[in-house]
Amino acid sequence: MLGLLIIYWVGKWYFTLAEKHNKSKWLYAVLGALVYVTILITSPFLVVLIAFLVGADGTLELPQITLSLMGILIGLIATWALRAILKRQWENTLEAPEGELLDDRGI
Repeated sequence: MLGLLIIYWVGKWYFTLAEKHNKSKWLYAVLGALVYVTILITSPFLVVLIAFLVGADGTLELPQITLSLMGILIGLIATWALRAILKRQWENTLEAPEGELLDDRGI
């Protein structure tokens, strides 16, 4: 149940960002949710891979709840990072007011 609430709030977070910048609201809401779910599913594999590269003996004995919480945290960080990138890109894009060209403004 907690997972569904997080997916909802991530989608809503992207939806309002896209709405603010006049982008496709549903596309970016689904994109945000997909990024979160993808990272949530792949994060245990990433944790095991990192542990193997660091020098763990191949048997990583972490409780399931630890891997789940790490997945939630990594998923939220990934969605936050993608949202920050999109927000910065959209805010730095110059858009002319209705009926005016950017060349007319002297930019």
